Amino acid sequence: MKPLDIALAVTVAVIWGVGFVLTRIALDEMSSTLLTALRFAITALPCVVLPRPKMSWTLVFAISWLLVAQFMAQTYGIEHGVPAGLTAVIVQSQALFTVAFAALFLRELPTRIQVLGIGIASCGLLLICLTVGYDFSVVAFAVLMTAPVSFAVSNLLLRQARAVPMLDLFAWIGLIAMLPLLTALFVVDGPRVTWLALSQISLAVAGCVLALGLLGTTLGYWIWGRLLRNYTAAQVVPFALLVPFIGAGASALVFDEKFGTLRLAGMVVVIAGIGVMLLSRRPPVLVEVA
Repeated sequence: MKPLDIALAVTVAVIWGVGFVLTRIALDEMSSTLLTALRFAITALPCVVLPRPKMSWTLVFAISWLLVAQFMAQTYGIEHGVPAGLTAVIVQSQALFTVAFAALFLRELPTRIQVLGIGIASCGLLLICLTVGYDFSVVAFAVLMTAPVSFAVSNLLLRQARAVPMLDLFAWIGLIAMLPLLTALFVVDGPRVTWLALSQISLAVAGCVLALGLLGTTLGYWIWGRLLRNYTAAQVVPFALLVPFIGAGASALVFDEKFGTLRLAGMVVVIAGIGVMLLSRRPPVLVEVA
């Protein structure tokens, strides 16, 4: 890869990793539902000037609502006590779910090395499960675990959008996402609570929300899609391994998060398992899925 593109890939990893910290800060002043709605609303703004992506509406709706489920779940988890750094690691476990679902539904059987990686990462998730109940509830953890699952399914669907400009696609995905998000916002928070939160938002939190929408989603996915078009997925995807390290490190610096021995071991094992899957040599089709 060219040095500039390597720098761009690292930049995206930093943006996505720090995004977990920004989410935690924003949740001090608003609900997870409102934060997710604002994030997608900002992402949808470019659709005013960008053409509709030339792909099936069914596919666009499916990807959009899966991403809504992913971001709602990870934001809900952080809102209900799951540390931002731990959330970053759990969300990146999408890699093992992606490979597993590709084998289950697309009959793209993983190699032995990939199976080993899945097993290692699964052991790490099991270690993390053993720490549930001390500082966050089982419910919060269960909801959070749906985030990597939704992420993985959307990965498989996004494979069918290779020829579609990512900026156009995610702008329209953001617009379509507003339907379920506004409905959830009306039912869960209600107009009065929503207006109160918006009217009292601080400049710091407003900056966090803008960064999540403009940088984390619009810019981040645009760069990522561009890199995947110019290089093989095997060259690009491993940079995603930086996300949990950056997320956990930034969270520890900003919030002084401390992970117990068992939980820290689980986080390291999950990342190691993902590394084995993504960095090992395997059939190109599975590289593209992960």
